[in-house]
Amino acid sequence: MSLAVVESQAAEMTVYFYAILFARYPQVRQLFPDNMDIQRDRLLRGLLRIVDLADDPENLVRFCSQLGRGHRKFGALEAHYPAVGECLLASLARFAGTAWTAEAAAAWTRAYTTASRVMILAADDDARLRPATWSAQIVRHVHRGHGIAEITVRPEVPYLYAAGQYVSMETPWYPRAWRHYSPAHAPRPDHTLTFHVRAVARGQVSNALVHHAAVGDIVQLGPPQGDMTLQAAGDRDLVCVAGGTGLAPIRALLEEAARRDMRRHVDLFVGARTGEELYGLDDMLRMAQRHHWLSVRAAVSHQHIAGREGTLPQVLREFGPWGQREAFLCGPPAMVTEAAQILLHDGMPAARIHHDPVDVPVLTAPLAPAPHRQGGRPL
Repeated sequence: MSLAVVESQAAEMTVYFYAILFARYPQVRQLFPDNMDIQRDRLLRGLLRIVDLADDPENLVRFCSQLGRGHRKFGALEAHYPAVGECLLASLARFAGTAWTAEAAAAWTRAYTTASRVMILAADDDARLRPATWSAQIVRHVHRGHGIAEITVRPEVPYLYAAGQYVSMETPWYPRAWRHYSPAHAPRPDHTLTFHVRAVARGQVSNALVHHAAVGDIVQLGPPQGDMTLQAAGDRDLVCVAGGTGLAPIRALLEEAARRDMRRHVDLFVGARTGEELYGLDDMLRMAQRHHWLSVRAAVSHQHIAGREGTLPQVLREFGPWGQREAFLCGPPAMVTEAAQILLHDGMPAARIHHDPVDVPVLTAPLAPAPHRQGGRPL
């Protein structure tokens, strides 16, 4: 039995699943955020991806391992998995009707048992290497206009990451609601991390960080994630595309390139709706003055500025072709998708186009091994 059988009732099924889970096992409620709307959608999409990978054991193990490591920060324990499996199977049985046969029940039991076992083993292995979370104190909070705050935190213990990776963050105002942000710099000797956070419409966590957070507040950080690092780029020249606060990880990559004194050329395209919203452009222009290998161009989509007018992908297309380069993209999902299509059209292989997942990372991150990756550890 596939999930297509319950597709028309998917929303009701996930509501039912969490209702019986919390009723039968009230102790697990504390693992989840107060607002369950997003969480219900993630459950269904996680199941869909497991089904999609049923005939791809290598990537199924990789996906479930990512889930297991990621669930450590929620406080998930081995004892929780049987409870979740019991309620999941009960929900499928209720909504599948006559399609829920003994064979279907056995198949789903085997699939869940395998997936949960991989998750448990991955979590156990990860626990031997690093903590589940890092407490970090806000030591600097500066408003940069247009709903953007520059927030610097100092973890209690050193936090190791590679330039270009992203970090999940939990705030004291919305417990268990984790959001992802990228450090805007290469690793520092003092181990502080600076994030550029934009307050988005109806974004509870981002608005709290921008408008309510203050020096002294404590946040929690999850482990670093992502393969958008210089290690993935080989020795090719680069083209980088950054929209809005998507400049943060690109800036970190360029800092790392400057630190290594890399002998390659980098074309950076920075975009925004208006000239005033070209966040961080001046810093990048100053960097270009110090390093001859860096060229910086801006694109503005909703304001007439000579030499800069057009969407970021449009301006990117004008200066191509880019087929021989390695690309790093970060910004709004639509921009990243359009820019990637332009690069593919220019003949750039998909394996050389690097960007973070455009949605929930643990559900949408690429699963195939990243090129040139060596063990996934920060350099």
